Amino acid sequence: MNGQGATADPQLQQFIEIESQKQRFQQLVHQMTEVCWEKCMDKPGPKMDSRTDTCFVYCVERFIDTSQFILNRLEQTQKSKGPFSETISD
Repeated sequence: MNGQGATADPQLQQFIEIESQKQRFQQLVHQMTEVCWEKCMDKPGPKMDSRTDTCFVYCVERFIDTSQFILNRLEQTQKSKGPFSETISD
């Protein structure tokens, strides 16, 4: 070993973080597609009508807004608790 111990290559850490972000984004897109498809698509056909199109637009917008709200709320909760506020109870 080269004596660095637990520290990893910064480029490797950055690569892993970017790939993790990509994975989270893909999961979010998949979840959004599934939810909005079930909600808006009555019967698939050769062409999407305007009602279905509008439903998809609103569904995606609500999904994004809700996801952003949840992320912001979790971030606020984490900041208010601090890094060592959780305790283990037996």
